[in-house]
Amino acid sequence: MLPPEVPGAPERAPIAVKVIVAGGFGVGKTTFVGSVSEIVPLQTEALMTEASTETDDLTATPAKATTTVAMDFGRLTLDDDLVLFLFGTPGQQRFWFMWDDLARGAVGAVVLADTRRLADCFPALDYFESCGLPYVVAVNHFDGSERFEPDDVREALTIPPHVPVVVMDARHRITVVESLLSLVAHALDLTPA
Repeated sequence: MLPPEVPGAPERAPIAVKVIVAGGFGVGKTTFVGSVSEIVPLQTEALMTEASTETDDLTATPAKATTTVAMDFGRLTLDDDLVLFLFGTPGQQRFWFMWDDLARGAVGAVVLADTRRLADCFPALDYFESCGLPYVVAVNHFDGSERFEPDDVREALTIPPHVPVVVMDARHRITVVESLLSLVAHALDLTPA
C-alpha cells in the first residue's frame, strides 16, 4: 500500500546533477563552493609550507595560507526538481591527476578566471574542451583587480562564441548562483536529453 500524498510535496525526487568548479591555483574555487553550499562544505584544505615555495606562485595572492589538496564539495538546491552537487578541483598541476575522477559523470564545469593571471585557466579550458564537457567561464573579480568586459576576456582566452562568459564574485552568493544557472542552461542547450 502506498502512503497518502502530501499536499504540496514534489511528485518525484529531484534530479541530482554533478558540476565541476575548476581553474588555476588561488582563483577562488573553495570560496565559490562555500558561498552557495546549503550544507557545510567539505574542504580538503592544507596549510601551505615552505616546501611549496618553488611550486606555488603567491604573487597575486600573498595572503593565501592554505590550498585544496583533493577537492571541495557542496550542494545547492535550485528548485524542487534540481539539486547541484558541486565538486571543486585542486588548482596546482601536481594534483591534476584527480581531475578525471572528479569530472566523471559531471554535466558541466565552471572555469574560474582571475584577470590578473588569465593564463592560469588555460589548463582547465583545454581539459574541458578535450573531453567535450560543457563549461562556462566565470571571471572572478578580486579587490583591486582591473575590470574587463566578458567579450574582452573571451577574446584574450580565445573562448568559442557559444561558451558563456560571466562576471562574478565568488564571495557573493547571488553571483555564484547566476554562474551556475548559466552553466545549467548552457549544458541543456548542448545536451537537451
